[in-house]
Amino acid sequence: MRIACLAASDQLGGAEIALLEMIGSVRRHRPDWSFTVILPGAGPLLDACARDGVSCEVVPFPAAIARLGESAMTRQRGPAARSAAAARLLSAALQVPSHVRRLKTTLRRFNPSVIHSHGVKAHILGALCCKRTPLIWHLHEYVSVRPASRWLLRRLADRCTAMVANSESVARDAQAALSAVGTIRTIHNAVDLQRFGIHGDTIDLDRSSGLDRPDRPIVRVGLVSTFGRWKGQETFLRALADLPVELPVRGYIVGGPLYQTAGSQNTRAALESLSLSLGLGSRVGFTGFQRADHALRALDIVVHASTQPEPFGLVIAEAMACARPLVTTGLGGAREIVSNGFDALVTPPGDHRALAAAIRHLATDADLRARLGSRARESAMIRFNPERLAASMIALYEHTASRSWPTPRVERTAPSHEYR
Repeated sequence: MRIACLAASDQLGGAEIALLEMIGSVRRHRPDWSFTVILPGAGPLLDACARDGVSCEVVPFPAAIARLGESAMTRQRGPAARSAAAARLLSAALQVPSHVRRLKTTLRRFNPSVIHSHGVKAHILGALCCKRTPLIWHLHEYVSVRPASRWLLRRLADRCTAMVANSESVARDAQAALSAVGTIRTIHNAVDLQRFGIHGDTIDLDRSSGLDRPDRPIVRVGLVSTFGRWKGQETFLRALADLPVELPVRGYIVGGPLYQTAGSQNTRAALESLSLSLGLGSRVGFTGFQRADHALRALDIVVHASTQPEPFGLVIAEAMACARPLVTTGLGGAREIVSNGFDALVTPPGDHRALAAAIRHLATDADLRARLGSRARESAMIRFNPERLAASMIALYEHTASRSWPTPRVERTAPSHEYR
């Protein structure tokens, strides 16, 4: 079996990390199968593939396609802004045919049994390339909130042999938004349970943040994420500001801006400015990107503060595997992978006062932190086991390659936003 994986990004976001874990899980059970990842650039994902021994090809996105993102486009107001957005869309569309030709040439050279796309841009380009080769769309995001992408995917869905979603929440959204009649199978992401374990290396969060070591024992609480506007860094900072100054807690924002798409991210300068205006000073540190397992094990409490539904929430799974006590908003796919009060605490999205109360509760109760962390590890061993992922993906590939998997069909009905 030869599988070509089309990636929509060359960075190492959640979808790309999940892709690498999926390939590794399958290869352990099917060492004779070959994978090639086709990347839109020579970013960190290329290096990660090389470290894992995964074959890669780089077919660079033209600049207009790389920068095109709907987050900024959907916020445009006024005729001038809409005209500028339309011009960017047209510029990207004009570059699609030549990019598709280059992609087809690369795919012919590999001659895959199955093409497996990850990310909306990859789904669209994969569908434009595929006529005879079975195509799997792996949905890592909500489709209904992206008007232009939804329109395109609905019209290309009949070229897709199978769809798989990383959560039931994403599957329900796609079923409604694309009016797909047929199976959209849910396969939760897996986590490397050895790398993300209770014991292992950590990082010095204070040194990484340029902060002095505290002069007393403290509880370290952190948010590990990219700087997407909906990831909740602002809520987290406001929650830290609500905590009593005498409480021995220091917060950390671990991560940074990642993608090229305009208007979809916060900047470090903006978050540091907010921290300054809230009077946080040395009560919060900004570490930049760090190895996720090292950063998570260095924290006493992990916060996941997304203000919009989370398609899956990979950092939630990783924190649970590291036996970290977790506070999350439990929206979207995150609701499927935690049990409030058992292996995590859940607070309303965007509610910095409720988040502050949860942090304070955990910071002052070491026994509760230990219980939640232990149960989180037990849950992770079951829910995010790579063996489970491998079995599901092998079955999907074999069915798809034989074309016996139900083919989603599309009917022209209005999409639903029921997941909200």
